[in-house]
Amino acid sequence: MKIAMIGLASAVLVATTATAQTKVNPTDPQPTCTMCPGYYIPLSELQAYTKKAVAEKLIDQQVRDVEIGKAHIGIGMVHRGKLDTPIKQSVAEHDNVSEVYHIIEGTATLVLGPDIVDRQRRPATLQTVIEFNGPGNNGADIRNGVAYNLKPGDVVVIPAGTGHWFTKIDDHIDYLMVRIDPDKLTPLRDEAASKAYLSKRSPVARD
Repeated sequence: MKIAMIGLASAVLVATTATAQTKVNPTDPQPTCTMCPGYYIPLSELQAYTKKAVAEKLIDQQVRDVEIGKAHIGIGMVHRGKLDTPIKQSVAEHDNVSEVYHIIEGTATLVLGPDIVDRQRRPATLQTVIEFNGPGNNGADIRNGVAYNLKPGDVVVIPAGTGHWFTKIDDHIDYLMVRIDPDKLTPLRDEAASKAYLSKRSPVARD
């Protein structure tokens, strides 16, 4: 009987909470993300991605991709190794997804600008296109690009359509990436998917 009463009380509490949460005053300004939860990613998880990148020779990894109403927000961790000269056709540009970098460790030179030389479409089959930052282009150079010397603590904002190009990395650079996807092109990725990914070798790992 006591167990039954606890179960009934729990059901009433859930029903009451659900009613309270779904009741919206139609005369109030409406949020763009109705009753959306917040999201938390611990430092230990972010560091696990960097450790995995070093061990498996990975560059870009998506930690989360979450719904915020009018857009998806992706959180990635990026590790790039030493670069003395630019890689051929390594200018990157994304049609729909804007990016924000927060530099965690290392130093590098990043060139930004919208006028991309020898623009070529990125293959639609690339993992980064499908899962991380959607369709876009690569290029050989950025005409009248502006070079920035990145260091820990710096923040870079890269709007969709803006070319970005690492021309030099002194030893390595690690940065947290925030991706703004207003067209919701990239698939959602939750904490469970992240933990499952970290628990096994990446399918694109290199020896």
